[in-house]
Amino acid sequence: MTIDEPPNASDPSDALDPANLRRAMKAFRKRLKLTRLGEESKLGRSPLTGGKKSQVVAIMPPYQYPREVWDELVRQGRLKDAGGGLYALAEE
Repeated sequence: MTIDEPPNASDPSDALDPANLRRAMKAFRKRLKLTRLGEESKLGRSPLTGGKKSQVVAIMPPYQYPREVWDELVRQGRLKDAGGGLYALAEE
């Protein structure tokens, strides 16, 4: 299974497997990083200034993983539920 492959939906216990939770966190961090980079590289910012840090703190999680995975990561304290289907890293 690759990071872009959804977990086996027929068995809910597979979705909460520790290895699957690690893959989901890795996918979440990667999507958050890419979202922030996209925000920081928008047109209209002067290349001569220091630029601005991205204000993105919460994103919609990757759709490849079911909601139960994200709820479990919130329960473990690794993510925070920001409401409206958005999640943020707990350590920030």
